Amino acid sequence: MQKQLLGGLTALALAINVAHAQEARSIKIGTVAGPESEVMEVAARIAKQEYDLDVEIVEFTDYVTPNAALADGSLDANAYQHAPYLETMNSDRGYDLVAAGYTFVYPIGAYSSKYDSLEALPDGAQIALPNDPTNEGRSLILMHNQGLITLSDPENLEATPIDIAENPRNFRFREIEAAQLPRVLPDVDMAFINNTFAQPAGLSLDDALVREGPESPYVNLIAVRSGDEERKEIRQLVDAYQRDEVIEKAEELFQGGAVPGWVE
Repeated sequence: MQKQLLGGLTALALAINVAHAQEARSIKIGTVAGPESEVMEVAARIAKQEYDLDVEIVEFTDYVTPNAALADGSLDANAYQHAPYLETMNSDRGYDLVAAGYTFVYPIGAYSSKYDSLEALPDGAQIALPNDPTNEGRSLILMHNQGLITLSDPENLEATPIDIAENPRNFRFREIEAAQLPRVLPDVDMAFINNTFAQPAGLSLDDALVREGPESPYVNLIAVRSGDEERKEIRQLVDAYQRDEVIEKAEELFQGGAVPGWVE
């Protein structure tokens, strides 16, 4: 009886250990629905092939929920934001999220279905801006650099329309959720749209009236909870992502609108 009991306990312990090992080899990562998820699918495939790591991709349609899900433990990582945005979310919401690796720069551009140049914009033109932290400031800084407006502090990455010191052409601003900007483009004179949402809507950076260059500091990253940066599965995911196959997929989908942030 003792031998049978010991044997049963040993088998149970082995089963528990196997279950824990299997659980540890699966991670969840949040992405924005669309081409960024398709790029992550390539990394997930590499992670499975090389590390036997199962990567479950959870898609979101906004810029706020993925960090909330990461902070509460629903995700192991997310990949959709740049450092200034992450810093703002940490500060505003008390998160303790950090970068584990870099993905791509997705340049933001200003598009118009009515005008073919910034000079053609009429006085009083209606400009749509992304309403999320930093990306709104990112857009306003581009306008400041083009001489369209003057910001009271052009280094303020969190600038909003109330931070405009001079608006000589009386532009009017609409703050819109980033994912909705392509839809409102026909209703405004110009809209600043991140390439994450511009490309799926059929907009090319080549058509933008103004856009960021490859020197942009807004490199997107893979974010994790503080302390998970060196977790084995996270390091394997980052390694799987930073591959030529992933660059090739991004080039196919974004057609020059995604610049690798880990390549010097």
